[in-house]
Amino acid sequence: MSADARLDELNLELPPAAKPGGTYRPIVVTGNMAYVSGHGPLQVDKTLITGRVGDDLSEEQGREAARVVGLGILATLQQHFGTLDNIVRTVKVLGMVNASPDFQNHPSVINGFSDLMAEVFGEDGIGARSAVGMGSLPGNIAVEVEAIFEIVPEYDGN
Repeated sequence: MSADARLDELNLELPPAAKPGGTYRPIVVTGNMAYVSGHGPLQVDKTLITGRVGDDLSEEQGREAARVVGLGILATLQQHFGTLDNIVRTVKVLGMVNASPDFQNHPSVINGFSDLMAEVFGEDGIGARSAVGMGSLPGNIAVEVEAIFEIVPEYDGN
């Protein structure tokens, strides 16, 4: 099943693709790789999930924030390529959790992102990954994720 069809089957609504908040591009394509800049948990209603996991947010709320980040990254990919079917696989993910100093379950939080990629892309949605805690993130967002995807070699646009 194609990734676009899977998105429909899962009845997932994507938020608006994030616009740069500084001097950078949300996505850069070179060769058959797409490098996606860090995204925060922008919801469909254009609000951000904020707070520190372990203080303001539970681990489960952090996991949901990471899933929302995944939806935002899918929106950026879909806007750039016009379809998610140009994505071959997730290659590498860096998940950053705005966490209290004593919080230790960062990988569990970032599973919210990784599980979504697996739901949409199947086994190819699971890539190499790092999950780390941060003392703060921009705008006090709960989670930030950046990712690298392999794309179909036939894609020739930027």
